[in-house]
Amino acid sequence: MASGTVFNDANGNGQRDPDEKGLAGVGVSNGEAIVETDADGRWKLPVTDDTILFVLKPNGWMTPLNAHKLPQFHYIHKPKGSPPSRFPGSKPTGPLPKSIDFPLRKQAEPDQFRAVFFGDPQPTSQTQIDYIANDVVAELVGTDAKFGVTLGDIMFDDLSLFGSLNRTVALIGIPWYNVIGNHDVNREAKLDHLSDETFERVYGPPYYSYDYGKVHFIVLDNVDWYHDEARKRSAYRGAFGKRQLAFVKTSLARVPKDRLVMLMMHIPLTGTGDRQALYRLIEKRPYTLSISGHTHWQAHQFIDRGDGWMGAKPHHHIVNVTVSGTWWKGAKDERGIPHTTMRDGAPNGYSIITFDGAKATFDFKASRFPANHQLRIHAPVALAAADVPKTSVYVNVFAGSEKSTVKLRVNGGKWTPLKKTVEQDPYYVQLHAAEKLAKVSPELSPARDSYHLWKGPLPAKLPKGAHLLEAVTRDMYGREYTAKRILRVE
Repeated sequence: MASGTVFNDANGNGQRDPDEKGLAGVGVSNGEAIVETDADGRWKLPVTDDTILFVLKPNGWMTPLNAHKLPQFHYIHKPKGSPPSRFPGSKPTGPLPKSIDFPLRKQAEPDQFRAVFFGDPQPTSQTQIDYIANDVVAELVGTDAKFGVTLGDIMFDDLSLFGSLNRTVALIGIPWYNVIGNHDVNREAKLDHLSDETFERVYGPPYYSYDYGKVHFIVLDNVDWYHDEARKRSAYRGAFGKRQLAFVKTSLARVPKDRLVMLMMHIPLTGTGDRQALYRLIEKRPYTLSISGHTHWQAHQFIDRGDGWMGAKPHHHIVNVTVSGTWWKGAKDERGIPHTTMRDGAPNGYSIITFDGAKATFDFKASRFPANHQLRIHAPVALAAADVPKTSVYVNVFAGSEKSTVKLRVNGGKWTPLKKTVEQDPYYVQLHAAEKLAKVSPELSPARDSYHLWKGPLPAKLPKGAHLLEAVTRDMYGREYTAKRILRVE
């Protein structure tokens, strides 16, 4: 058994001083069970020789941060250390300490606050970490967001670069939480619980929960690493597993039904094999939201009975934009950074979610563009008058969803609704073909279907000359964004 205290670290030195009181009712977990501290802040939990103990940050309190702004809320108990690996895990921790104490400090947490979400920074080298620094991090310095989260694929297999990227992201100046992705694992491992050793050394447990304001956040590990004997190699699949789901169930039991539950994972829910077991845990709650990365395309999914969700209304799952876009590919701009447009035609970037009690408002932010850059009109620069009736105009609304509307008008005329379509963005298709012809390296990845694309015809008769195309989109929150483009008829 391990035991210890959760205490009010009033002077912030990380050590419990004689006048610092224990905190009652704070959750502590061994990755499956959760116990609450007693009146004196004491807790006790069973451990094995491979256990991470962690405190569940309550509303109004904060754990210490290390020099890289990573929350320090856990204790690793691995008496013999991690098994040998290309990228080191934990050193032997030896016998359990007499008392494992978790310090917390008071902090003000408003009901309304913002958080930043990165999908797949995924650098392969220091050069690409420098791309991240100047494409994304620099513009976020000074943000009013209260914390950030990277939704997995922090790295692209080279885990020795964790430290360099952490130092870079820390310049934003806010606490930063991390989700494990399939490129953040020890790939030589043959068992899932041994694939997280380096991640655990750097970031702590691969799944956990914490409260901020009136929102309960749950970080999940749905990268199930296994060895395929038939193919003589290791691989991954999307799954949570019974132990983790037991933790989620226990964590949710401590959360009032009127609170928003925000679940954060790497692989989208619809790509996770045992997702319906998770659905059973959250579908009776009125306020849930989830977010993932992994795909390198962006989408809002509203999961309903067609996928086994039995809640009163569909569950909103966000497949987040990626920082790395299409894996840092494409022609470089004047800063020497690839445009790295995603395969669905959306720019690379990140998202910001504003939480207000049980409500959450999603904002997409394209890197290197102003905040109102939310859509793009695609049409020919010039075309013959005879081709006008055969030409479609496409509008890519980068964070659009089935709840968005899009309209188009020509030369200030009547607004015409466009029809949502699921197909490859012709803008990206042309960009890919042009860069391939120019032998840009590394070559862009092929286009994939876009889930935020609208199209419609031009007016049947347009006279020769220049014409102004205007598009307007209204999102699920009632906000409008516009874009303009000039088309010339010859």
